[in-house]
Amino acid sequence: MPELPEVETIARGVDARLRGDRVVEAWFSGEHEPFKTPPARQARGLEGRVFLGVHRAGKHIVCEMGPATGERTRAEEQVEAQWIVHLGMTGRLLVTTPEAPAEKHTHARLTLASGRELRFVDPRRFGRLELRELARGESFGPPGDEPLAIGTEAFAALFRGRRTPIKAALLNQKLLAGLGNIYADESLFQAGIRPRRVAGRLTRAELERLRQALKKVLLHAIRLGGSSVSDYVGADGERGFFQLEHSVYQRTGEPCRRCGTPIRRITIAGRGTHYCPLCQQ
Repeated sequence: MPELPEVETIARGVDARLRGDRVVEAWFSGEHEPFKTPPARQARGLEGRVFLGVHRAGKHIVCEMGPATGERTRAEEQVEAQWIVHLGMTGRLLVTTPEAPAEKHTHARLTLASGRELRFVDPRRFGRLELRELARGESFGPPGDEPLAIGTEAFAALFRGRRTPIKAALLNQKLLAGLGNIYADESLFQAGIRPRRVAGRLTRAELERLRQALKKVLLHAIRLGGSSVSDYVGADGERGFFQLEHSVYQRTGEPCRRCGTPIRRITIAGRGTHYCPLCQQ
């Protein structure tokens, strides 16, 4: 599943290419799984609207949609609707041309005034598309804190009294939105903390090391375009490069890049977990 760096990379790519562009026509497939909002309502709500900006919220991509071009004045920056994309396990959001062959599992095609198309492709159909018209309700927000922005005190408070392993706590989206298996493993390695340690028993110093490691790992992964370990590609169809720098993730039995000890794999909260038994205590 694409995690924070991958979703951030896609959101930035779509924003750079589509900001100010207008949706001329919206087409959706007949498969019901990808749609939290009925396709016909999504089409009505998107057609004619302008992309004012695209950003990440947790593991979601949020497209801020403004009024149609003919209705725009000084209030053109007013967000009237949000088109929310969750990539699921295999989802991709691609900016392409109408001439590009449509992949078999394409579930949405937005034809744009610029002549480009925005396509949502999802073979396994675990992704979700939702439209929120802000006059009818609240804007979208992730359930947990933002790992790149949370401060020292707030981060420590998240784990106070928690009896679950720190790896499981990091994967809890109600605590930190956007983190997943890859970056939890990599950050725990950088912080020198074993993934089975009880979250509530970590010292303040260890938690601060972990907070700093999370930020460092996530920002570096974003600079490298994320990790392409499965179906993930950016908005331009290009793969990321951070998988070439993984220290522990999916390196079972290989020597630790720091000390040479073979990397171990265990299961925590149903997820494969990788760590170095010497570097992490």
